[in-house]
Amino acid sequence: MAVDLKIVEAAAHRLSQTKVLRKQVVSSWDAVLEYCRTTMAHRETEQFRVLFLDRKNVLIADEEQAKGTVDHVPVYPREVVKRALELNASALILVHNHPSGDPAPSESDISMTEKVAAAANTLSITLHDHLIIGKSAEFSFRTAGYL
Repeated sequence: MAVDLKIVEAAAHRLSQTKVLRKQVVSSWDAVLEYCRTTMAHRETEQFRVLFLDRKNVLIADEEQAKGTVDHVPVYPREVVKRALELNASALILVHNHPSGDPAPSESDISMTEKVAAAANTLSITLHDHLIIGKSAEFSFRTAGYL
């Protein structure tokens, strides 16, 4: 039974991934949200991912930057920006999940986002958003006015 669920999860991830890879991500925001929900909403531990975009907002890479515990994932702004430079990315979307189901940002989420935004801005890399994925809802730093 567990193997069957893993197969279904992998198939759903692959299907939603095809909707965002090599496509304009910012213009298909619903596809990005669906992809992030499918990939992260039901994980039992926190995961931090970065979507790296080119200057036309086409997805270059989606990479897991860190795995965490049930209520914390370590994020290093220096490493996020370093990888963006390696990929020649012009923009980023940060994404992590809250296994509790509540997508409300913690103080450390807000602080980390500010640090990544400042580091990226210094190097002319745009931070489009930071999404926190809960079980049935998500939080957007851009929509909430943090970015």
